[in-house]
Amino acid sequence: MGRKPSNKPTSFEIAYLAGVSQPTVSRALRGSRSVSKATREKIEAIARQLNYTVDKNASSLRTQRSNTLALLFFEDPTPDESNINPFFLSMLGSITRHCAAKGLDLLVSFQKLEDDWHRRYQESHRADGLILLGYGDYTLYESRLRQLVKAGTHFVRWGSVDEGTIGATVGSDNFGAGRLAGEHLIARGRRRIAFLGQADSHYPEFEQRHAGLLRALAAAGLSQDPALVVDAISSEESGHGAARTLLSRGVPFDAIFAASDLIAIGAQRVLADAGLAVPEDVAIVGFDDIPAAGFANPPLTTVVQDIRLAGEALVESVLAQIEERIPPPAVLPTRLVVRASTGG
Repeated sequence: MGRKPSNKPTSFEIAYLAGVSQPTVSRALRGSRSVSKATREKIEAIARQLNYTVDKNASSLRTQRSNTLALLFFEDPTPDESNINPFFLSMLGSITRHCAAKGLDLLVSFQKLEDDWHRRYQESHRADGLILLGYGDYTLYESRLRQLVKAGTHFVRWGSVDEGTIGATVGSDNFGAGRLAGEHLIARGRRRIAFLGQADSHYPEFEQRHAGLLRALAAAGLSQDPALVVDAISSEESGHGAARTLLSRGVPFDAIFAASDLIAIGAQRVLADAGLAVPEDVAIVGFDDIPAAGFANPPLTTVVQDIRLAGEALVESVLAQIEERIPPPAVLPTRLVVRASTGG
């Protein structure tokens, strides 16, 4: 099943000691799901005992792979100069850890959506696959995704998962999360629930969250006044403007479901300036559970997306394409963290 042990640890020596073939050792040390868990753990234990490390250069020559993934952040409006949505920034740690566990390097790059980033990465072969985070208006981003699919590029994006999805996509159950937020507000006695977020094809995740809210209202025998829906993108400034627009319409409301925490935090400032108490006058639910949500005044009830699972699923989705195997489930569960903004 392999060569006899030599003085220098090699994958062939591990194969000999484990009683498997050398290709099985290579697959196991790459974390391939084609190797059983028991065999993989046995091989990893032997590798640790021998202080064996994978020779990435030799592996790359054999497989014509760089053993590198590229993580592309696209700029989002933020109150600071980072131009990176804090939710995506928090996902970086999970992606980095999972790449390290798989023996992969991670190239992190910041991109402007209007640049020809897709061509640069297709032609340079700097990475075996791409992870795309943040894109703003989906309709402006769509054509780039089609070009990546046409070129056979291995890529995955974080976003809305539906039948019309272009390429590999990993995302949260936005519809279920919207329904969860609506049910929570209704259970707290709220009946006139406003939605702040651009709920259309330009922002499909927001659209699904709003649809979930409408389902919760309908199940309770309620409906939403169209005047209680105000467009907003994911920024405090946009949330501030949307809340001002909502108040200016003069239509009564007793709760707000914001499509993101940044929108919710911007709205909170407007309500405070207008003399409206949260949650006594208006309850608020956000989405993402960014670090600032717990420090808002009052702390924000919000929908939590599983950062650890998200990072792992994004990396595994790209690897599945590279290794021609079945990718992991694309839709991830969410949960609600109840804080003072809804009376928690």
